[in-house]
Amino acid sequence: MVVATSFRNDVDEILPGVVADRRHLHENPELGFQEHKTAAFVTERLQSLGVEDIRTGINSTGVTGLIRGTGDGPGKDKVVLVRADMDALPILEENQVDYKSTNDGVMHACGHDAHTAMLLGLARVLTDNKDAFAGTVKLLFQPAEELPPGGAKGMIEQGVLEDPHVDAVLGLHVGSDLKTGTIVVGSGPIMAAADGFKLTVQGKGGHGASPHRSVDPVLVGSYIVTALQTLVSREVDPIDNAVVSTCVFQAGEAFNVIPDTAKLAGTVRTFQPETRDLMEKRITEVAQGVAESMNASVEVEYTRGYPATANDPEMAELVMAAAKSVVGEENVQVATPKMGAEDFSYFLIERPGCFFFVGTGNPDKDSQWAHHHPRFDIDEDGMAQGMAVMAASVVSYLNGGSD
Repeated sequence: MVVATSFRNDVDEILPGVVADRRHLHENPELGFQEHKTAAFVTERLQSLGVEDIRTGINSTGVTGLIRGTGDGPGKDKVVLVRADMDALPILEENQVDYKSTNDGVMHACGHDAHTAMLLGLARVLTDNKDAFAGTVKLLFQPAEELPPGGAKGMIEQGVLEDPHVDAVLGLHVGSDLKTGTIVVGSGPIMAAADGFKLTVQGKGGHGASPHRSVDPVLVGSYIVTALQTLVSREVDPIDNAVVSTCVFQAGEAFNVIPDTAKLAGTVRTFQPETRDLMEKRITEVAQGVAESMNASVEVEYTRGYPATANDPEMAELVMAAAKSVVGEENVQVATPKMGAEDFSYFLIERPGCFFFVGTGNPDKDSQWAHHHPRFDIDEDGMAQGMAVMAASVVSYLNGGSD
C-alpha cells in the first residue's frame, strides 16, 4: 500500500508533462507503420530519461528500451514487458480543441496517443524509483495495432520477447465507455478473435423482366445472409459467444438488370478456438450449399485476424490487487468479454500477462464519444490512474506478487 500511494503521488506530479506529451501526439497523428515522427519523439524521451538499450526500427517503427531495478528481491532475474500502441486512424477529426490533428484525415480516435504518453510517464516513474523493485522492465512501443495483421506479431517474430527473455506482459487501453477513475480487469478471454469473410456469388445475368432465364445472385446472396444467421443461434453453444455479421452486399447497377455476380463480406467474432474453427468451416459450407441448391456458385475467402485476447488468471489477479490498492475497491470492476479485438493477444499467446482497461469517459469534459468516432477524446485525468496501476502492477510482479 505504501508503494501504491507513492506511485500515485509521483504520477500526480508528472501528469502535466504526460498531458503535454499526449496532446503533442494527438496533434501529430500517424497511420500504422508510418509512425516515424512518433517513434522519434518516443526515442528522444527515452534517451532523456536514461533508459537503457533503446532499439528502434523494429517491425518498421517499433521502439523498445530497458529499465533495470536496483532493488533486491525474488524478481531480480525477471523481465516484465509493458506495451503501448502508437498508431492513429484514417478519420477526419471533428473536435474543436487546441490540440486538434494537424494531419488532415488522420486522427487519434482510439486513445493510442494516451497509451504512448502513459508509457513514457511510466518510464519516468520507474526510472525515478529503481530502488523500489528488482528485475527489469522492458518498454515496448508498437506500430499498427489498427492495421491487420498488426504490429505485435511482427515485433514478436523479430525477437522482442527475447534478449532479454520476457517472463510476463502487461498492457492497457483507455475507455470512453468507462467513468474516469475506473479500472476494469478480467481473467481469461476478455476480447474476441476477429476474422473476416468475402463471398463472390456467381449467377447468370439477364433482364429483370425474365428472371426465369437467369440465376439471380442477389436472391442467392440474400438466402446466404439469412442462412448464416442460423450458425450462431443453432450451432454455437448458448453458453459460448459468437457474432456473424454480413456488413457488405454489392450487386448490380441498373434497376431492370439481373447482374452476373454479387459480393458479400462480413466479420466473425469468437472467443474459443474450436468455435473459431467451426465458424470458418460452416460459413464456407453454408454459402456453397445454398448457392449450389439455387444453381449458382460461390467463391469463399476467409481471413483470420487477431486471436482472442485472454488474460492469465494469476496475472489478472495481480493487476486486480494493484488496482484496488491504487484507486480503491469501489472503483475496480471485473471485465465482461467484449467483441472488439486487440493484437496484444499475440503477446498473451506467447507469455502470461494481463490487458486491462482504464476509464477516461466524462460527459462534463465531452469525452463520452465512442472509440473510432471523429469526436473521440479522453478525460486526461484518467491517465493518472492508469499509470499508477501499471506501476504498482509492475513492481508487484517483480517483487514477487506483493507491493
